[in-house]
Amino acid sequence: MITRRAFLKYTGATVLALYAWEGTRPVALAHAVPGGSLSPATIPQFVEPLVIPATMPLARREGTPQGPIDVYDIAVRQFSQRMLPTPLPLTTVWGYGPTGQGRDTFHAPSMTIEATHGTPIRVTWRNELVDDRRGYVSHLLPVDPTLHWANPERRPGVHGAVTDTKPDFSGLRYVPPREFTDPTTQYTLYSGPVPLVTHVHGAAGVGDESDGYPEAWYLPVASNLDTAYAPQGAWYEFFRAKAKAKFGVDWAPGTQTAHYPNTSSECTLWYHDHTLGLTRLNVYAGPAGFFLVRGGPEGEDGVLDSRTRKPAVLPGPEKGQGQGKAPVRDIPIAIQDRSFNDDGSLFYPDARAIFDEYAGPFVPDTPVPPAWNPEFFGNTLIANGRTWPFLDVEQRRYRLRLLNGCNSRFLILDFSQIPGVKVALVGNDGGFLPEVHDVMADGGRLLLGTAERADVIVDFHEVPHGNHVLGNVGPDAPYGGGEPGTDFEVAAPGTTGRVLQFRVGPRRGADGSTPIEFLQLPARAALPAEMRTRRVALLEHEHGTGDEAAPTAALLGTLEERDGRVEAVARTWMDPVTENPAPGDTEVWEIFNFTPDAHTVHVHEVLFEVVGRQGFALVDGRLEMSAEHPVHPGERGRKDTVIAYPGQVTRIRATFSTAGHYVWHCHVLEHEDNEMMRPYRIGPVQPGQPGA
Repeated sequence: MITRRAFLKYTGATVLALYAWEGTRPVALAHAVPGGSLSPATIPQFVEPLVIPATMPLARREGTPQGPIDVYDIAVRQFSQRMLPTPLPLTTVWGYGPTGQGRDTFHAPSMTIEATHGTPIRVTWRNELVDDRRGYVSHLLPVDPTLHWANPERRPGVHGAVTDTKPDFSGLRYVPPREFTDPTTQYTLYSGPVPLVTHVHGAAGVGDESDGYPEAWYLPVASNLDTAYAPQGAWYEFFRAKAKAKFGVDWAPGTQTAHYPNTSSECTLWYHDHTLGLTRLNVYAGPAGFFLVRGGPEGEDGVLDSRTRKPAVLPGPEKGQGQGKAPVRDIPIAIQDRSFNDDGSLFYPDARAIFDEYAGPFVPDTPVPPAWNPEFFGNTLIANGRTWPFLDVEQRRYRLRLLNGCNSRFLILDFSQIPGVKVALVGNDGGFLPEVHDVMADGGRLLLGTAERADVIVDFHEVPHGNHVLGNVGPDAPYGGGEPGTDFEVAAPGTTGRVLQFRVGPRRGADGSTPIEFLQLPARAALPAEMRTRRVALLEHEHGTGDEAAPTAALLGTLEERDGRVEAVARTWMDPVTENPAPGDTEVWEIFNFTPDAHTVHVHEVLFEVVGRQGFALVDGRLEMSAEHPVHPGERGRKDTVIAYPGQVTRIRATFSTAGHYVWHCHVLEHEDNEMMRPYRIGPVQPGQPGA
């Protein structure tokens, strides 16, 4: 049996998570995080219909010398919605909705923004997390202030005096909020106003002022906000000035105004909060929605019917639909995991001990945060904001835009238990694939890492009338690859192993959509050859409380040669930029995963090609490469998020077009929030930028 120390030396990693060893293969010991007081076994399933998000209404359309631009005004508010079925209580959540309308138009997930290729969109995003008296509301979930986070509170000696920093708690002792009495000797969880900044995930070619940079957050305009809180993050004013110079728009307090050029062809994007050190909590609280780009040279008009060589017909809206309603046969579905309490409230852990039974000591006596958990797995699945809903379908074809919106959970959607169904994957993050991929040839299973999307055509023509369940055979634990049921235990069959129910009925009228077998997807030009190759790394570090302690955080880093030896060098959020392509350059990034888990890596501003994967080991300072792993057909075309498997180097190719300051990170949100995110820059340092 290989020892833990031998494995660390062999791989070059700095620490392992909670793993045992079976032969030479790590076996995960981390279990699903326990949920709240509401047992998932008591929640009725398939009694509430799936909510199909409506279309976000335009504020107005403006004419400019460059052409029309669609203008939106969108706020984030707190409200209650039916996540749990009747008669269980409503759940207080956050979500986006049109400014100027009531809370009944807000939902989590939120309305879908419909964009057209080549028509820019301008959105004013508003932080309206206030109560009916305009006082700020505190977070619904426990905020650990010991991370490197937005840190709006600037009371010296308590939570630090500088925003966007890792606060200094020297001399203080952590106590739970209910026991907090003396700020001169104690610290506790943060309870102030909530910062927000919105990122449209997958928006390529967007300027850095519009990308939702994690340190460009802003607080709501609240009646009880005082000088104890910074109103915005360290990069807010810089990007505000840049947006005014570029687009002639100013940012009012409590807002950001972003410009999206929509130069990508038809694709399924989504928008969500991206605040430094708070993304896991803010997204879990609800604010997220789909952003669909339609058209373009590689869009739907380029999909042909191979029988006629004329444009194919994909499932979508029928005559008379529209007017703010989503097409009933082109349905976006966000799949997330959540846990609940008996009163209907969201549960999220408020103590590190829930993850690994570590009960302290915490910061500042050790580097261990008191409330942050390395991963989170809810004990229910929700689809479009409801636990285990049903969807009425006919015996015809439907287009489903599937999003894994979970914090940490990898999904393996399982269509195999639906008799007679046909499922074709036609697109992923960045648009249509080069060729249709038959999901049933993969046993009816579709892998989605966190933040990945799948554009699928589901054919119910031959499915018997009745009720059929879409399953999930991903794990209730960190994912590392392999076969469900062989390499890892699958999700709980009666709860997290179920997503939603299809209620299949007879077809009414003809199905005019093109059969799957005759779809010919548009050709897509390959990216240029790379000018250079960069080596980056996924690492973990130990918090120093003993060999068997779980890692405090996963980190990003670089792979460097020093004195003829290859070394993995860990980097934190505040370390200087190490990835700095020039505008217009095409590069291959080699992502070496030294950790025991798979991670989803997201690079802002670009769409990339997945070039391939290869096994590796770092032995005595030398890289030893092993078997190559082919790119799965569902990963071809363009992507913005890629799964990096343990013990493999994942290669991606991207052209970096738009100069500016961006980020790349792991999209396991608990990892992202605790240092597994790095800034990168396209082009030179900008005059006046923070830290310049």
